[in-house]
Amino acid sequence: MAKQMGIIPLKGTIGNITFYQSKAGHLARGKGGLNADRIATDPAFVRTRENGAEFGRAGKAGKLLRTALRAILLNIGDSYMSSRLTREMMKVIQADATNIRGQRNVIDGEAELLKGFEFNINGRLGGTLYAPFTTAIDRAAGTLIVDIPSFIPVNMLAGPAGATHFKVQAAAAEIDFEAETFVNGNASSAELPIDATATAAMNLTARVTDNSTKPLFLTLGIEFYQQVNGALYSLKNGAFNALAVVEVSGMPAPPPGP
Repeated sequence: MAKQMGIIPLKGTIGNITFYQSKAGHLARGKGGLNADRIATDPAFVRTRENGAEFGRAGKAGKLLRTALRAILLNIGDSYMSSRLTREMMKVIQADATNIRGQRNVIDGEAELLKGFEFNINGRLGGTLYAPFTTAIDRAAGTLIVDIPSFIPVNMLAGPAGATHFKVQAAAAEIDFEAETFVNGNASSAELPIDATATAAMNLTARVTDNSTKPLFLTLGIEFYQQVNGALYSLKNGAFNALAVVEVSGMPAPPPGP
């Protein structure tokens, strides 16, 4: 593709050139020369079909995880979050050592590779919350837990300018990637002032199904607010709020045979 450099940006198609606008600016591209039927049947494109099948699977898996976390993602995320998550899901699928290429999937892949994924590239959890925390997943009890010892917010938070309060949030997701269903749970602190007063210790416990046999994901996030005339408002529409995957438990090992 090429970038339009003229003073009057164009939109539409002229000959074999299509002019359009994207987040990267005003662009132009030539008409593709490959026929869809040929890609679907020609043996020369078998790798293309395999890659396409796995990419589609990664896209669906990423969308399902985002949907499961929708309640906490409403005020968190950057404009490229969906594509970044799809790319990471592709790595999970490519780690599948059980199925042949083109049939690899998330279930047989390495879901643990998603640990550390940041949902907002502009407000990373690792660059926002400096207080130490521990995580735990108890499949039998169906609990996903984040424990944060007492900390002083003004010292351990890197909030955006204008932020006066914050809230710590944990969200859990139990995902059935085959049935495309999920169970989720959330827990959060109160809205707390960003000052020199130490917080109480936080135990954030999100619940899913007891004895689940599906992949489990635990996320931790920070949401910032500004207090105006006694009311709290989400700061800059959540542009600097952080959320990251802090723990993952993939498919549990099958019980040993008799």
